[in-house]
Order: sequence, then structure tokens, then C-alpha cells
Amino acid sequence: MNDPNKIGMEYNSNREHLIIPEYGRNVQKMIHYAKALEDKAERQAHIEKIIDMMQMMHPQSRSIEDYRERLWKHVYRIAEYDLDVDYPYGEPPTEEEHRKRPEQVPYPVWEARYRHYGHNVQELIKKAKEMPEGPKRDGFVATIGSYMKLAYRTWNKEHYVSDEVIKSDLKGLSKGELTMDEDENIENLAKGSNNNITNSNNTNNNRRRSNNKRSGGGRSRGGRSGGGSSRGGRSNYRRSKR
Repeated sequence: MNDPNKIGMEYNSNREHLIIPEYGRNVQKMIHYAKALEDKAERQAHIEKIIDMMQMMHPQSRSIEDYRERLWKHVYRIAEYDLDVDYPYGEPPTEEEHRKRPEQVPYPVWEARYRHYGHNVQELIKKAKEMPEGPKRDGFVATIGSYMKLAYRTWNKEHYVSDEVIKSDLKGLSKGELTMDEDENIENLAKGSNNNITNSNNTNNNRRRSNNKRSGGGRSRGGRSGGGSSRGGRSNYRRSKR
């Protein structure tokens, strides 16, 4: 068996690690060659030509905002941030900047037992806390309770939920800042909306019946008059035959 080293073959495991594989090994070699040039002007020209070539490798990305600046950052990264050229976008990128992790996006944390109420309830409770005490706030809290009851029934239609459970959950969600009277009844928003839909349907049905009566009556009278003229036509025909 022939020795691969004698015939000029080279395994990838023996090659230099590719820092950004999408540009390939030749681009990485050219960048390392350019950064080793002693003349800065020549080094600058080589790097700019390499960036032009990198841009030609991915023409579909030209429309991306700040794409050329991104290529410059990639060149610095491939050069392991050891590159003495004039960076055209302010301060040259550093390894610390590359390794810096973005700030974690805050995510609303819910207790498991309150998840079925949804995020909107949390926002409503937050708004109610900011309101001054008074009848307006009490009415808003009552609306929140009604919404919570609707959300609970939507989540579990087969399970009965009492007003006491909703009041207790409202108190827990608001950390004790929002409460409802023990004898206060929580109105069912779903029931009220169904009544409105029923009333609207009844009104529409009554209008249709009224319109049908008007149009039907006109056709009936027209039919009679038409029938009369038909009978008159037959009698005249008989007389003419005689």
C-alpha cells in the first residue's frame, strides 16, 4: 500500500483548522498570507481584494444591510484578530467582542398553576395596580375577574369553577394587591356575549320575516290580478267563436 505522504496526499485531520468553513481553505490561506506581508499598503490592498472575492462568492447576500462590514469582521476573525490594516468602520473588531454573549431577553415567568389564564391577565393586573383606588378601579378589577372566569372555562369546560377560586387566584396573581368582596358575584362574560348574539340573531330573523311578508303579499295580489285577466281572456274567446 502506498504511503499518502509520499504521493502528496494530505488528510483533513492534519490540516489547519478552518475558522469559518463557508469561505473555504483557500480564502483562509490568502488571509494568513496577506497579514504576513511587511508592507502595510500591500497588505491593505490584498485584504480588500480578498473581501471583494468573498463578496462574489455569495452574491445573494449583497442586499443584506452592512454586509461588507460583516465581511471585514469575518476577515479579522479568520486572521485571529492579528491584522494590521485600516479598518473602514471605526474601531476594529476584537476577540472579546466576538465572544461576548448577547443579553438575555427577559421572559415573563408564570407560576404553573396560573398559566391557563394567559399573559393578557397579567397585563390587566399590572394596569389595575397602577390605577388609583376608587369605583373605577373596582369596576376594572371586576372585569378582570370576569375575564379570568371566562379563560378558566375555556381552558377546562368540563370543570366547574366557583367565584371563590377566581377571587383567590386574582389575589395570588396580584400579590395580594387586588381583591374582591366575598359576597360579590363575578359576571360571566361568555354568558353575556351569548345573550347579545341571540338578541342580534332574533332581530335579524324578525327583519327577514317582515321583508318576506311584504314581498310575498305583492306577488299574491299580482297573481290574482293576473288570474282575472286570464279568465277574462277565455270568456272573450268563447264569445268570438259563437
